Amino acid sequence: MAKSKFSWLVKAGLLGTAVYLHKQQLSKLARKTDTLTAQAVAELNAAHPGLNAACHFIDVDGVILHTLIAGPADGPLAVLLHGFPEHWVSWRKQIPTLAQAGYRVIAPDQRGYNRSDKPRGIRPYRLDALTQDVAGLIHKYGSETAVIIAHDWGGGVGWQFAADYPEMTDKLIIMNAPHPQAMWREFRKGWEQRLKSWYMLFFQLPLLPELIFTLNPRQTAQQSFQQMTLQPDAFSDDEVEMMAVAMSQPRAMTSMINWYRALRYPAANQTAYISVPTLLIWGEQDFALSKALTEDLEEWVPNLQRHNIPNSNHWVQNEAPEEVNQAMLAFLKRPFATI
Repeated sequence: MAKSKFSWLVKAGLLGTAVYLHKQQLSKLARKTDTLTAQAVAELNAAHPGLNAACHFIDVDGVILHTLIAGPADGPLAVLLHGFPEHWVSWRKQIPTLAQAGYRVIAPDQRGYNRSDKPRGIRPYRLDALTQDVAGLIHKYGSETAVIIAHDWGGGVGWQFAADYPEMTDKLIIMNAPHPQAMWREFRKGWEQRLKSWYMLFFQLPLLPELIFTLNPRQTAQQSFQQMTLQPDAFSDDEVEMMAVAMSQPRAMTSMINWYRALRYPAANQTAYISVPTLLIWGEQDFALSKALTEDLEEWVPNLQRHNIPNSNHWVQNEAPEEVNQAMLAFLKRPFATI
């Protein structure tokens, strides 16, 4: 009995030591965030004179959102919403283009991500709370409206925001993010999208998903970004390092995955009818989302324009930035009748 108890204590001690060392490793990686952020912003400004990009911490109804701001102070707002497991740097190839077109660009790390606040629990990450953050940011910058540009999970927020706050949405640009009604339609239709979305079920498990994702954040970031693109230069090593550092922030991975867990709290507005002019940009080789999600959307999005990119995977704004930027600018310049 004594030997068994001693063996148990040794195992517990080894496990505790491993957990401690792992936390120390994550903490060391997380401390690089200030240096890497400053470097990324400096590189943007050096490559694009007059961009005036800078990062700020913005208090939005008690939630502090780390936010990159760029472009003319008096320009109309363009709010850029990243997806999972990203942060503001995913928009580095769109920020200069929009700023040069005259927009005041607002690219937050959404709540739970990177350097922004990470409320504890699951309820704070429900869609209605996330769209309130966007509304708060727009008001913080003295505007009543904005162009909303969003990708992946940010696209989920973008669809819901345009449905809940049409009066605040000038135009909506969504990249590789399904309209919620189309997503449920494809789930009901058959197994193609269910199989592609297996990770959504996996993310409902407690603790295990974040443990796996943070065992080696650099490897996770490399596999998530560099190894899941059709274009090998879509993400540089420095950009992958920034993603790994963001994943290593205290409570970040749990908070990020809690966006999926919060799906148990449906949005108050379930119809998600989008009246504003909308552009859907879609990388056709998406590993997680079927192209069928882009079809037959007019019931919910009557003022819709599509732009498909055949040689792009899920990270479309990084894999085909020039085509994405041209499509965005053409859409933003186009006049639309009010529906």
